[in-house]
Amino acid sequence: MDTSHLAEHAGAAGSFFASIFVVATLSMRTMIPLRVFAILTNIILIATAVPTHNYATLILHAVLLPVNTYRLHQMLQLVRNVKKSVNSDLSMDWLRPFTTERKCTAGEVLFYKDEKADSMFYIVSGRFRLVESGIELPVGALVGEFGMLSPSNTRTQTLECVETGMVLSVTYDQVEQLYVQNPAFGFYLLRLFSARLFENIATLEQRLAQHATPPQVAEPKPA
Repeated sequence: MDTSHLAEHAGAAGSFFASIFVVATLSMRTMIPLRVFAILTNIILIATAVPTHNYATLILHAVLLPVNTYRLHQMLQLVRNVKKSVNSDLSMDWLRPFTTERKCTAGEVLFYKDEKADSMFYIVSGRFRLVESGIELPVGALVGEFGMLSPSNTRTQTLECVETGMVLSVTYDQVEQLYVQNPAFGFYLLRLFSARLFENIATLEQRLAQHATPPQVAEPKPA
């Protein structure tokens, strides 16, 4: 069998298997398996394009292969970072690549109680206070996430900037897209939100206990 026939058979076989992978890719509902199948499709089409001298296909999938590989790495890294945060210090640094910077000045209100919620904020610098409860949020705190979890999607408190600083904002739509792409991300994110909620409750209970402790009355000394 000459080289042309080998190339022809290789091209037909490659196209057949590539078609299977394309169909499988379209049937994927989450991003990680979709990227895996896309990478396999790229490899097969590159392998079949070489003997058939199909340079257009070769160039196209040679470009798409590193893109799909990078996106797969990015999603896997995101899940690892969220999981690590849940199991360690509850840090929200993993959220930074998906956020938008917003500078705030003293006296500025980021959102009001009972208004519609559509985003949450990560505090990078400055001082911010929840008006109704009087709680001041430290740098590194996440605020506004409970509006996404509540059925009404409304703010439970007012957030005010006390000292000029910067926050990173991310919309609920972006978070939902990440969840749809990878349910594991949503699972760990929910655990993270729950852990932060219990942490806030414990802090509030501690403050209430301090205020509820009756003052010590000194006993009268004997004359």
